[in-house]
Amino acid sequence: MSLKHPRTILVALDSSPRASLILAEAVDLAQKLGGRLVLVRGIGLHHSLPAEALRESPTRVPEILERGDREEVEQLARDVPPELLAKIVVHVGVAWEVICRTADEENADLIVIGSHGYSGIDKVLGTTAAKVVNHTSRSVLVVRDKPSG
Repeated sequence: MSLKHPRTILVALDSSPRASLILAEAVDLAQKLGGRLVLVRGIGLHHSLPAEALRESPTRVPEILERGDREEVEQLARDVPPELLAKIVVHVGVAWEVICRTADEENADLIVIGSHGYSGIDKVLGTTAAKVVNHTSRSVLVVRDKPSG
């Protein structure tokens, strides 16, 4: 099997403060390798829904959640050179499943995802990054915090 330069790089972005760092790593990689970025966010149903969602029909809840998160991802995408941005995908669902499904749909060559560096029970149960690594047939780059010091 020969490795090729990734042309479609799927970037999994959550709502953590680290999302911009993960995106910056992906932009750097895309610039060096000539790839294009598909930004994706999977939204789990929160125990505290926005007030707007509580006033609406249950069938509208995913749309309301997706609209708010899409705005957050679009805000992050403002720092991406336009020629590198292929698409933004935001869906309600289990994050790792949304990421894996979108990677397949977009025929991604590489998935870039952050690691929160959890320990203890989270390592046993698995983080989103671990589940993506274990359930996708795509190559995955896990971006970790840089060591301090």
